Amino acid sequence: MDYKKIIPFLVMPLLLITVEIGAILLSLPVQAAGITAFEDPDAISNLVVFMMILLVFTGFLLLLIRYNLKNVISFVIACSIFLTLWYIFSALVNIVWGMTAVAILVTLSLSIFGTIILYTYPEWYVIDILGILIAAGVASIFGVSLNILPVIALLVVLAIYDAISVYKTKHMIRLAEGIIDLKTPILFVIPKRRDYSYIREGIEKIEEGTERSAFIMGMGDLIMPAVLVVSANVFLKGARLFGVLNIPALGAIIGSCAGLVVLLYFVTSGRPQAGLPPLNGGTIIGFLVGWALVGFA
Repeated sequence: MDYKKIIPFLVMPLLLITVEIGAILLSLPVQAAGITAFEDPDAISNLVVFMMILLVFTGFLLLLIRYNLKNVISFVIACSIFLTLWYIFSALVNIVWGMTAVAILVTLSLSIFGTIILYTYPEWYVIDILGILIAAGVASIFGVSLNILPVIALLVVLAIYDAISVYKTKHMIRLAEGIIDLKTPILFVIPKRRDYSYIREGIEKIEEGTERSAFIMGMGDLIMPAVLVVSANVFLKGARLFGVLNIPALGAIIGSCAGLVVLLYFVTSGRPQAGLPPLNGGTIIGFLVGWALVGFA
């Protein structure tokens, strides 16, 4: 057995769990800072708003890729990264300095530094480390902003959309290829060998049967399961393990890992795979099992 080939398959679940635990920890300062994506966490209309934003942003990026507007794409994604880091760091800095001029200056400096380093030195480990922070931050913000029912509905809709966009229309594959060509730091890179360099080599085109030098995972594949984990932990009361994690949230984490195992089984075929159907499905099932264990309380 070649253990070097197994390591990437162990790293991916570790990334998923790290993002989920990080999202739970970040949900505390996010709530304290009053950062939310939606005013009413129970409104199903939030699902419509989320999907509209997703479709418009995806369509906009595909249009830019079609006309080869690389600089515009880089600028748009850099702005998105900066704003995301701004919200995350503002929540963390708020714990120490509150809403003061010092806090704003520190938040601005950290957000600029994080964005710049991602673009000036986009090595795989830099992308992955900051990617964990970004993914956990986004998941925590949406997790505290959406109650369980809207989150489950969102995960189901996104799983269906992901399957259609990968297997039917294939526009998500075109989007991924465009992002990879630009070496844009909005994905996770898991090398298959020790001397791999994302800056030097990038990742080959996503073609059927192609042996790539690294695995890639979209941020959404780690963010969406973590949203349900955070929502379950925030909106459901009851006993918590180590005073932090409740049973339904733990069930969601275990379910997401089971879904990832299923996904990785199909990934070994070498073909592009829709990640959200098994990931979201496993997360929902794990959550429901955990919720049932506590009597749906």
